Amino acid sequence: MSYKIAIGSSDGMNVDLKFGEVSKFLIYEVDEEIKLLEERIVSEEKTSSQCGDRKGCGGSGNGCDGQGNACGGPEDVISRVSIISDCRSVVCKKIGFQAQKQFEKKAISVFDVECSVAEALEKISFYFGKIDNHESLRKM
Repeated sequence: MSYKIAIGSSDGMNVDLKFGEVSKFLIYEVDEEIKLLEERIVSEEKTSSQCGDRKGCGGSGNGCDGQGNACGGPEDVISRVSIISDCRSVVCKKIGFQAQKQFEKKAISVFDVECSVAEALEKISFYFGKIDNHESLRKM
């Protein structure tokens, strides 16, 4: 069974962006092997890294203020989630509470990590492989 993983990365090598900072999601397909399928662009007005000191950005211009107000507020979160709603999981440096709740409604797993893309893909595909085959995650 194949599935997709969406990753937030500025350079394609590292998981280094917060969910609200992502300008494009890297979409990987996991099947017999892991391959990059596509890049999904988030419209420019939706990236919180461009919001400067506008209200709702926490004044720092670097993402959500903790209330789902990543510049566009809850509508922005819902819009971002819908871009990757066909994915089984999303991987970013940090994913805020409001976004996590939206992903939960769609049964999309959320992973907050800061590592290489390769390491994240390896570990997540291993995890889902165990889950899908009803195997224990505990070490013997």
